[in-house]
Amino acid sequence: MTDRNGPILSARGLSREVDGRHLVDDVSLDVDQGQIIAIVGPSGAGKSSFLRLLNRLDEPTAGTVYLEGRDYREIPATELRRRVGMLMQAPNLFPGTVADNLRFGPTQRGETLSLERIAELLDRVGLSGFADRDVGQLSGGEAQRVSLARTLANEPQVLLLDEPTSALDVDSREEVESLIIDVIRDRELTCLFVTHDAPQARRLAGHAMVMEAGCCVTTGPVEEVLRA
Repeated sequence: MTDRNGPILSARGLSREVDGRHLVDDVSLDVDQGQIIAIVGPSGAGKSSFLRLLNRLDEPTAGTVYLEGRDYREIPATELRRRVGMLMQAPNLFPGTVADNLRFGPTQRGETLSLERIAELLDRVGLSGFADRDVGQLSGGEAQRVSLARTLANEPQVLLLDEPTSALDVDSREEVESLIIDVIRDRELTCLFVTHDAPQARRLAGHAMVMEAGCCVTTGPVEEVLRA
């Protein structure tokens, strides 16, 4: 049974241990519909590891996550990763055209992405006319935009962002960040994102979670958390 009135995403005692090291250690967090949460902390704090546990790109060694009140271990991985989409630091596009990449997710669930929908997605990320472009010809900023469009093609409920602008040059970083803000607000997406950039956290998020040594140190409104 799912709880549509509760948090859209809840981590409960989430942990991951590898070779005796606690990458994530007993982290619990409730995320409400439409909430945008920045995950901050020093390098090695477990931020990216925590994010990867939220859609089972990595498996927890303890604890679990609930999506709309349903234990995510009961949800097929392909469905879970469609509903909880993730954008990495590097685009990791598949060989072929931009359109091939956008079609991939829907094809996995037996759906065909129409040419009109492809054009709409590319227009949304500022890449009108790029459908037939080979991904090998894209700049870093363009590739990250395609990666975002590919994630949006799955119509996720929750968007996970792992430092999505850190690998880009300054101009591309500003453009992609602005695009991400627009997409999140337009679609009223729930979003959790990892960043080392406090100003970026303030620009994008309403709330923040601080991690240290795999643990959640504090959560709260972003300005309060970053001032502490």
